[in-house]
Amino acid sequence: MTVYLVGAGPGDPGLITARGLERLRSCEVVVYDRLVSPALVDEAPREAVRIAHEPHTQEEINDLLVRYGRAGSVVVRLKGGDPFVFGRGGEEALALAEAAIPFRIVPGITAGIGGLAYAGIPVTHRDINSAVTFVTGHSSGGAVPNGIDWEAIARGSPVIVLYMGLRQLGAIAARLIAAGRRADEPVAIVSKATTPAQRVLVTSLAKAAAAAAEAGIEGPTIIAVGEVVRLRAALDWIGEGA
Repeated sequence: MTVYLVGAGPGDPGLITARGLERLRSCEVVVYDRLVSPALVDEAPREAVRIAHEPHTQEEINDLLVRYGRAGSVVVRLKGGDPFVFGRGGEEALALAEAAIPFRIVPGITAGIGGLAYAGIPVTHRDINSAVTFVTGHSSGGAVPNGIDWEAIARGSPVIVLYMGLRQLGAIAARLIAAGRRADEPVAIVSKATTPAQRVLVTSLAKAAAAAAEAGIEGPTIIAVGEVVRLRAALDWIGEGA
């Protein structure tokens, strides 16, 4: 009995790792997130039990992983991006550890790197930034996270990457500007990254929220703030649609 927490990558089913695909193709149960490509779910054996995360709560998902793991099944928990990067993989692994269920982690490409790469934006460039900060854009209740020191991030991180930040983009931008970031600093909003529906909007920090609303940008999004966004003009290798 083993539960594998497998990263599916940011959207394109071809971005799952070879090990992740191997585990998926040999599982007996697959529990998958809403953002995971249906093409990947189809890679599970035909007889495998398939369980969608929604409408289950996180606690119910934890219980399902423990229950199937305890029953001796080979379980794949298929998660968008990387299980340990804003994916609640840590919570699920802790639940398995507390229940003494063996588990393994199969890392995946996180959207903050892979999604931006598909938009022609490198998260680091040695002539621009030596640091990057990944930040969640909302708390479990949907508000701007209170536990984040936005002033410190604004001062200390040349590039900021926001996960799930579209809804609170206006409030986050205002906090960053109040902490000293330039209002005209470039921002890229990547919607549905690495999929055929990918859209990329380049704007400024002060105008980002209004521009996203006017353009009808939809989630899921990954948002980059910083001078690396300017490199997209030369590095956009894919254009609209992945």
